[in-house]
Amino acid sequence: MTQHAPQMSEAAMPLFSCDEAAPVPVSGSKARLPSYIKDHRARLRQRFVSAGPAALADYEMLELVLFRAIPRQDVKPLARRLLDRFGDFNGVLSASPARLKEMHGVGEAVIQELKIVEAAAHRLSRARVIGRRIVSSWQQLLDYCHTTMSHRDTEQFRVLYLDRKNTLIADEALAEGTVGHVPVYPREVVKRALEVGASALILVHNHPSGDPTPSQDDIAMTRKVADAAAALDIRLHDHIIIGRSREVSFRSDGYLK
Repeated sequence: MTQHAPQMSEAAMPLFSCDEAAPVPVSGSKARLPSYIKDHRARLRQRFVSAGPAALADYEMLELVLFRAIPRQDVKPLARRLLDRFGDFNGVLSASPARLKEMHGVGEAVIQELKIVEAAAHRLSRARVIGRRIVSSWQQLLDYCHTTMSHRDTEQFRVLYLDRKNTLIADEALAEGTVGHVPVYPREVVKRALEVGASALILVHNHPSGDPTPSQDDIAMTRKVADAAAALDIRLHDHIIIGRSREVSFRSDGYLK
């Protein structure tokens, strides 16, 4: 059986004004922080502890992350510039190192801290769904997919493998693409399902444009995977397309019978 790789296809206004004061560097490795910066950091950390993260705006959460990377500078202007550029907290964390480096004030230390927090968020959201029945953790599954995929600059194709009890036993990124498409090999999807002992599949991919509406290529590829899986008694439960703020379920929207 020869399988081909179907192709999957598919000037925001600033969030803040640009009249922020420029970052205030403090020269000398042993220089003391100005009291207003030191007091601000202490107050923000205390508010995080006492009121919780929900009480903090996105730029304040970013400040907490940037404190470690930039210990001797006012980081609020940088936090706001990052949000202006990438849209929200998740967008900043998910931005590629190359795009982050384009920002004034962002160096290797900042990129490292952001990527550590991003990796921690991915592991936490994944831990909430792996080894659990999909029926009882569907919203956590969608949250995980949005956390890991909604802000990507290019398309990624993932497969969630389920056992006979619909418990998630594996989650793997099988293909990376460009901004508009990603090659998918139905034969490889099914082959991997056999290797992990899966009885069912859920396909997931993102649309970097932010619009999760399926393309004709998406629909055709889904049918080919469903046919290849059915030939080996493996069920395709769903195909989820992740957009910027919402998702499309092929099963719920009638694309998959």
